[in-house]
Amino acid sequence: MPARSFDSARFYSIGFAAIALLVVTVSLGLFLGTETRRQFGEIQDSWSDYNGEVGQKGVWISSIRGHLGYGGIIHNFKNYVLRRDEIYFHRVDSQIHQFNEVVDAFLGQTRNEAERKALLELQATIGLYSRNLQVAQQAIQKGRGTAAVDALVRIDDSAAKQALADLEAIWTRTRVMSTRRIFSAVAQGQKLIGVGFASIVALVLAALTIGALLVFMLGDMRAALERLARELSARRKAEAGETRLASVVEQSPATIVMTDTDAKIVYANRRFRELTGWSSDDVSGQTPKFLQSGDTSPETYEDIREKLAGGEEWHGVFRNRKRDGTTYWADTRILPLLGPGGDVQNYISIGEDITERRQAREQVARAQKLEAVGLLAGGIAHDFNNVLTTIVGAAHLASLDAPEGSDIAGEIEQIEIAAKRAQSLVHGLLTFARREPGKPQPVDLCGVVKEVARLLKASVPPTVKLDCSDAVGHKMVMADHTNLHQIVMNLSRNAAEAIGGEEGVISVRVAAVDGTPPELAERADGWMVMEIADTGPGMSAETRARLFDPFFTTKPLGKGSGLGLVVVAGLVEEMGGRIEVDSAPGEGAKFVIYLPATSQPEAAQEQRQSETPRGHERIILVDDETEISATWRRVLMRLGYQVEAYTSSVVAAEKLSATPKKFDLLVTDMVMPDLSGEELANHARSVSPDIPVIICTGYSPSAIDVTGQAPVILAKPIDPQHLARHIRAELDANAVK
Repeated sequence: MPARSFDSARFYSIGFAAIALLVVTVSLGLFLGTETRRQFGEIQDSWSDYNGEVGQKGVWISSIRGHLGYGGIIHNFKNYVLRRDEIYFHRVDSQIHQFNEVVDAFLGQTRNEAERKALLELQATIGLYSRNLQVAQQAIQKGRGTAAVDALVRIDDSAAKQALADLEAIWTRTRVMSTRRIFSAVAQGQKLIGVGFASIVALVLAALTIGALLVFMLGDMRAALERLARELSARRKAEAGETRLASVVEQSPATIVMTDTDAKIVYANRRFRELTGWSSDDVSGQTPKFLQSGDTSPETYEDIREKLAGGEEWHGVFRNRKRDGTTYWADTRILPLLGPGGDVQNYISIGEDITERRQAREQVARAQKLEAVGLLAGGIAHDFNNVLTTIVGAAHLASLDAPEGSDIAGEIEQIEIAAKRAQSLVHGLLTFARREPGKPQPVDLCGVVKEVARLLKASVPPTVKLDCSDAVGHKMVMADHTNLHQIVMNLSRNAAEAIGGEEGVISVRVAAVDGTPPELAERADGWMVMEIADTGPGMSAETRARLFDPFFTTKPLGKGSGLGLVVVAGLVEEMGGRIEVDSAPGEGAKFVIYLPATSQPEAAQEQRQSETPRGHERIILVDDETEISATWRRVLMRLGYQVEAYTSSVVAAEKLSATPKKFDLLVTDMVMPDLSGEELANHARSVSPDIPVIICTGYSPSAIDVTGQAPVILAKPIDPQHLARHIRAELDANAVK
């Protein structure tokens, strides 16, 4: 076939057209780029103006309105005049200072005369309130009546209200203008984008046209060599394609494994070898069974075989085993490779290592569960401790009337033990929720083990033997006594429940550690280890992996909350220690806890007196729970005290105001409607500055601010003897003054 003639004029024409198109394209691109940058600059400037000055002024105006609205300066000023409570005086004084700081900041920022006029009007009005606050205080101190004081300090604040309205109107207009500027800049940018897209489409069409002409021209030039070049190019592409394919597969970030139709491995890429630790020689000729960790069910493998046999792809997640025995999670696709005739020639598996992603997701889920536990603990603590307080108090009253050594006395003792266990549970929940932090101090670990053993003997089946022979002597650790008691109790009870009705042994061992345990820091006083082991049924690997997850439990519904071991892990971590678990099915379980040892002597524990201290003083008792106030009243009256009990803090406050010298001591709950225990204590101190105060709370508040001597804070549920000793101590200390 003869080659077509070469037309040089057409060649040069097409070349000049291509150069012209290139110049037009570059010029248009520079123009569009410049205009786009300018429009983005305009949007940025307008947004900065909106988000900066307008946004800040909005915050200041909101703060000013808050100071002038309900609960603000004017409202608290009127409350002070009407109620004459010094707390309102201090609130007004503090709010005036805060108001002046906001207005001064606003004045330093704005140059708008209308805004400055409105701000100065507001400042002048609040200045009148500031001066009249002192006038009102002096008038109240002189004993003048409410109407007279109100008439003396009454202020017309209509001008201030109008000034605030003007200030908000100016801000609204400024915000609208800034918004319009943003919208205008965005609209111009959108138009520019439309022009750009239209220009690009036109240039593409022109380029396609010239490209077609160039192809036609090159066809004329290379007609003679076309067949030879095509054959040579095809050969080179085939060779390069094979090389690239091999390189891509070998360097792929995914694991790629190819098997024959008998599922024997014929190829595994570099990523697979690096991830699993197996070499090509190790896996060649084997089936993928050596990767199985035992977590995949037989039904899954059957599903894989059925889909591959039908020519379909299978997708799922495997937990595979590495050469060193560890495992990894792989998101895997297995598909058949078909030959030219449509028959299956090989199978290929493509996997992605998702171990880190899965662990991150599990950590997020665990954190969400921990947060839920924290909210739950804080929500129920107050009410639950109130119930326990009633139980403990009623049991104490019953024990006073029960004959010593009688059956009823034994039953009452069991009630007290159960209440203390419930108290320990609530304390653990509060500690876990970080609402009640522990107080580390030197504690005898063996002594705590003996305390728990005494409590467990009354609750574990007789078939379960508790062996504490390896927990002898004095092994001192730095820990919170109550938290340590909770750890030993939870692990021991879990061991007893694991053994169930079968015969078994729970053994507790305490010993000093030689050297420093793994993953823990070296300490001058070293470390102590406590091991709690049982001969129960043991745990599977899956159960061990989820053992410290919130709400995870293997117990039947209603038999466990899944929080006990979570609390234990949190307490051990708070003490600076570490907990390990060693268990296998049929081999029991062993918990190993490392705790910081100490050479300091044990902190002095409160010595219980043989007899509860008594008295005859007058006590005012306040708790909004009727059962608690009634129980405490009966307990204290049995001890000889004269007690007036109230379930309304407001009524109690009125009683204190009416007879401020009648009472020798105030005992009050913390969380109550109308007036909290803190507010009631401050009111009591305002009418009787020297009155001792004991505040009882279901959970430890962050801070309690009471004027005068700091009150005694007791955590519910309160042991009656513990309460009686604190009452006696406060009354005796006040009598010495």
